[in-house]
Amino acid sequence: MLANASLLLAILIGASLPIAATLIICALLLSAIYSPLPLFLAASEIFWKVSTEFTLTSVPLFILLGEILLRAGIAERMYGAVALWLNRLPGGLLHANIGASTLFAATSGSSVATAATIGTVALPEVRRRGYNERLFLGSLAAGGTLGILIPPSIHLIIYGMITNTSVPKLYLAAAIPGLLLAALFSLIIVVICMAKPGFGGEPIKATWRQRFTSLVDLVPILLLFLVVIGSIYAGFATPTEAASLGLVFAVVLAWWYGKLSLALLHESFIGAMKATAMIMLIVLASYFLNFVLSVIGLSQQLTSFISGLGLSPLQTMLVIIAFFVVLGCFLESLSMLVTITPLVAPIVIGLGYDPIWFGVILTILLELALITPPVGINLYVVQAIRGRGSIQDVIAGSLIFVVSMFALIGLLLAFPAIAMWLPTHYGD
Repeated sequence: MLANASLLLAILIGASLPIAATLIICALLLSAIYSPLPLFLAASEIFWKVSTEFTLTSVPLFILLGEILLRAGIAERMYGAVALWLNRLPGGLLHANIGASTLFAATSGSSVATAATIGTVALPEVRRRGYNERLFLGSLAAGGTLGILIPPSIHLIIYGMITNTSVPKLYLAAAIPGLLLAALFSLIIVVICMAKPGFGGEPIKATWRQRFTSLVDLVPILLLFLVVIGSIYAGFATPTEAASLGLVFAVVLAWWYGKLSLALLHESFIGAMKATAMIMLIVLASYFLNFVLSVIGLSQQLTSFISGLGLSPLQTMLVIIAFFVVLGCFLESLSMLVTITPLVAPIVIGLGYDPIWFGVILTILLELALITPPVGINLYVVQAIRGRGSIQDVIAGSLIFVVSMFALIGLLLAFPAIAMWLPTHYGD
């Protein structure tokens, strides 16, 4: 059954069907083949229960927040300020791509939104200043992945809902690894640009006066971060309520900069609705597929298979990591999260690993899926913004940053306290 289900999923993905359609068709076919009961009759109840989940309300709110920041020009101001402060590092604007992505990730919760926003602002500079285009594109795609790791992450919210894990503790656990991953990205850029100085392009010249003046443009993003994350840890807002507070603050910022208009709101709502519809359809389809897999016994079969390997907890964890790496080449990160987590999380927790720690590991693996071909969605986002050339350039530039993700996973396996120190000391 496990082999047949995997083969069926591979065939549907290979047919280039939309991910949500693939999951629904897979669920219906497995139900028809392996269950004597008409499981499709339960679909409406599952869809209603999931779609009315209060936690998921934060998803469209965070997406809309990012849309407003982009269209109000706040992201562009932020990028300019970060570029002035990081211009002395080997690689110049390549570090600005990573730094701006880190800051924007701390407000948007979405990798796609982060890659699209920073890419839109940064790409005009790639030829103007003579950067190696592949490395520049790769830094945008990789930097964008930080959107699902650095709080407030939409994926961590969904993981917390699936595993019944505290979202505030997940946010605390992801904070240090998120910043560490950004530092590792920049370290790779430094090494490459020192080895090949021509990759670093023409540096931006700035005086200290200009740098300090530019700090004003960082204040809105930092205040927004404090509103969203601060309200959660101050104890007067849930993640969903914090998302709504952040959205209101983003509207106020747009008004403050004189950008607030009906046209801006209309475009922001349209963009947010399109992204939300895609995400929610994948989530609903994944929950229905999980229901079918559970009823026909495939979930239990997978658990028995892994347990029957007779491996140590660390070896089992390495097998699971390898499984996600391979799967990430063929599945979109959100569908992986919602489809595979209910199957794998009980196994990992049964091995004695903390679900909060595993949430961070899993999110890094999902980040990896965003930049690994052929389905890495951030690759296509950056290429769409670029609007010319081949996507092979984006893929080639992104693969070097995969090294940073594997290095971080290795560090978390060796030193779990990197993720667990904050939730252990400040999570209560």
